[in-house]
Amino acid sequence: QVQLVESGGGLVQTGGSLRLSCTASGRFSLGAMGWFRQAPGKEREFVAGINWLSRSLNYANDVQGRFSISRDNAKIAVYLQMNSLKPEDTAVYYCAMRRGLVVSDPRLYEHWGQGTQVTVSS
Repeated sequence: QVQLVESGGGLVQTGGSLRLSCTASGRFSLGAMGWFRQAPGKEREFVAGINWLSRSLNYANDVQGRFSISRDNAKIAVYLQMNSLKPEDTAVYYCAMRRGLVVSDPRLYEHWGQGTQVTVSS
C-alpha cells in the first residue's frame, strides 16, 4: 500500500510564501513525483514535477520562476516552495507519484495524496 502524505498548506496573503511537503511510504516503483492543484469548479492541473533519478524539473508556465520543486531521496520526500503567491494560486494541492517520467496528465499518475489547501488572500 502506497501512502503519500502532504503538509504545509494554509492561508497566506498575496506576495507571501508557503512550502509544501509530501512524504511517501510503502512499496512502489518511483520514476517521478509531481504536484498538481485543483481549484473549485476546475480540472486538476499540473504544477511541477521532478524525475527522481535525473532530478530534472518541469513547471507549468504560470508558476515558472515563482515555484520551485525539490526532493530528498533519503526521506522519499518532495517539496514545493511557492513564492510570490497570487489569489489565483488558491486551490487544493496534491502530491502524486508515477513509475515513468514526469508528464502533465494527472490520469497517468498511479498514486495520490489526500491534498492540502492553499488559500491566498488579496
